Amino acid sequence: QVQLVESGGGLVQAGGSLRLSCAASGHSLSSYGMGWFRQAPGKEREFVAAVHWRGEYYADSVKGRFTISRDNAEDNAKNTVYLQMTNLKPEDTADYFCAAAGVWPDTSPLTSPVEYEYWGQGTQVYVSS
Repeated sequence: QVQLVESGGGLVQAGGSLRLSCAASGHSLSSYGMGWFRQAPGKEREFVAAVHWRGEYYADSVKGRFTISRDNAEDNAKNTVYLQMTNLKPEDTADYFCAAAGVWPDTSPLTSPVEYEYWGQGTQVYVSS
């Protein structure tokens, strides 16, 4: 069982930056595919970024502005995934969720939420214009 807890959300002006963290417990993240998704009010949850053995993947809307990274450790002391967000825009306003996938098809970039087994509770990001 993997428990995920997001942090780092908040209020920021357009053009600003935030770094979201997703701390995991229960299992090392080194073998998991990790993703960030977001959900704005009244909208469906959408893919933001993913990282796994095949590399990093980004939604077109955040490419060049967001960076996903991971910090794995066998002792779980730094078992964390990050989402560095720069040049934030009002349309980035949403609840952001991290997710972990233990098994997925080799050819999948892990951009679909149905491929993920574990989810955090989310952290809010609000970008003012």
